[in-house]
Amino acid sequence: MLPTDVRDTAEYEAVHSYLLRSHEPAFGRPAALSEPHTSPDGRRIVVTGAVLDKLAGVPRTAVYAVEDGELRAITSGTASARYPHVSPDGRTLAFLSDRAQPGRFQLHLLHEGCMSEAEAAPAVPGTVEYAHWSPDGTRLLLGVAGLGADLSGGQGARKNVAQDGGLPEWHPAIDTGPGEASWRSLWLYTVATGELSRVSPEGMNCWEAGWCGPSRLAAVTSDAPAEDDWYGAVLTLIELGTGECRELLRSDVQLGWPAGSPDGRYVGVVEAVCSDRWLVAGELSVIDLRTGTRSAIDTAGTDVTCLQWLDADRLGYLGQRHLDSVAAIADVPHGKVTEVFSTGLSCGGLFYPEGTFTADGGVLVVQSAYRLPPRLALVAAGSERVLASTSHPGTDFLLSTCGNAEAVTWNSRDGLEIEGILCTPPGDGPHPLVVNVHGGPVWAYRDTWSMHAPYVPLLVSRGYAVFHPNPRGSGGRGQEFAGAVVGDMGGADALDILSGIDALVERGLADPDRIGLIGGSYGGFMSSWLVTQDQRFAASVPTAPVTDWCSQTFTSNIGGWGLAFLQADRDAPGAPAQDRSPVLHAGKVRTPCLNVAGAKDLCTPAGQAQEFHQALLAHGVESVLAVYPLEGHGIRMYPALTDYLTRVVMWFDRHMPARAGR
Repeated sequence: MLPTDVRDTAEYEAVHSYLLRSHEPAFGRPAALSEPHTSPDGRRIVVTGAVLDKLAGVPRTAVYAVEDGELRAITSGTASARYPHVSPDGRTLAFLSDRAQPGRFQLHLLHEGCMSEAEAAPAVPGTVEYAHWSPDGTRLLLGVAGLGADLSGGQGARKNVAQDGGLPEWHPAIDTGPGEASWRSLWLYTVATGELSRVSPEGMNCWEAGWCGPSRLAAVTSDAPAEDDWYGAVLTLIELGTGECRELLRSDVQLGWPAGSPDGRYVGVVEAVCSDRWLVAGELSVIDLRTGTRSAIDTAGTDVTCLQWLDADRLGYLGQRHLDSVAAIADVPHGKVTEVFSTGLSCGGLFYPEGTFTADGGVLVVQSAYRLPPRLALVAAGSERVLASTSHPGTDFLLSTCGNAEAVTWNSRDGLEIEGILCTPPGDGPHPLVVNVHGGPVWAYRDTWSMHAPYVPLLVSRGYAVFHPNPRGSGGRGQEFAGAVVGDMGGADALDILSGIDALVERGLADPDRIGLIGGSYGGFMSSWLVTQDQRFAASVPTAPVTDWCSQTFTSNIGGWGLAFLQADRDAPGAPAQDRSPVLHAGKVRTPCLNVAGAKDLCTPAGQAQEFHQALLAHGVESVLAVYPLEGHGIRMYPALTDYLTRVVMWFDRHMPARAGR
């Protein structure tokens, strides 16, 4: 059994040293990039950088400008700043900062030629999640979340800003359901006058919004603010002059990325089968507000994940097609689509492709790959210009130890071709194999730096191969493929993963006696579920899992989503809510499991990991439960992350040791 405290172990020291060598050369500098933005003429380019000053807490964020191939910090200090947006005329930079109160972001403006500190706009009652310039550059639309609003799963699935309230330690935690601070609203800030006003009505929760011409907004809204309410949200048109609200679209699936044309004629929106807010990848529709007609844009199989109007007729989009990142421009009146690029490089954020278009059709993106540290590039048809890179001696060290990544395909048991990415250490196989199952389930792996999981290059450096399957239910393969998991979670998608393991064994890449599992959220569910269905696994690390769909319904902030995706009656004996619950199949398990959870997780509460842990122990299966008291959905903060990585390494080394790279 592993020690309770791993800090005095040789493995902890090795992991800590590995992390220092990876990150210390970039302490105080941007190590990851996101939210790129540019003026329409492409002359002023800004980006958000994630910065570690030491191995403590989570990275702060800062805003950077690109100058002569370098990233120059625009914001400084220990506070975070993010979401930089340049005004249409290129003269004013808007960004969000929490310098007044940690975690509570407010609007700040920095005018061209101004050498003084950025000016703070009047504070809104909550925290600003995004800010969009009006087409004429005179106003900013602010999306404001109350301090008691829930963050999405991808953001950590916890309350927006911790409020201590001055209560004593013994005081009970009180929950009376969603309150006033749980709502999301829309506000307008007028630059010339400094006027700030709320524009969304009471009783309307605005999840996201964009401009539609100079006097209207297109918003994804619901009548209640709970996270579960997002799954039934509608597209709403808000008239700024009269306050009139009109429903434009109600869908059987989810809606995201609303974007109105600058003249107010069109509204673009994405419809998609979704498992998490902010993970919207699907079909692009455009509504003509003059005629009321809705037209589907043919994206040639691309699941759209980002929208931006270049002018009154051209709608730019980015998305994922299979394992590729794609950017294209749709000429809406003429129904013509022109692709700007399709690349195997990852382009954009943590989850899906994103970027910003210039007026002439170029695209500003953050590029990366497993062996390419994040860099900022401006890509146009037939050309590419790298503007800045995050490479440093720490990334050189990672590249010397992380092995290689390649795309792999195989046929599932019903003949359907499935895709994935395999990261391998040097040398020929067979390697001990760790299967890294992604969350969602509607998400998808791409070839990205470190595969966005620090344990991936760490495990590869120790001699393990790490397999990243995109089973049915994943994004990038169209809505029929994504929707195939609805009503069948843990069914055909599980067989897709098992058949992928079979294929890697047959190809001599994986050692059949040393196969392990790891994954977070839906990947945590699958890491618990697969060990009940197949006894080949030597070790598993379910992280932030769902293990009991019945109790999940009553403890999660998205319990309704779980039942909808299972298409299940929670109370019917033998229904999927019970039949697909790993805890009720624990008697079949022979695999040692390290069950990991965050105590503050609202999405997959820590009780889910605890239930499976106790069920395994009751059946005589080796099990360890690690609940991190300050974490939400996933382990994100140092030194908890160092501890987690150490336990992952020790678990696999104990139960399926690699013979190389030790």
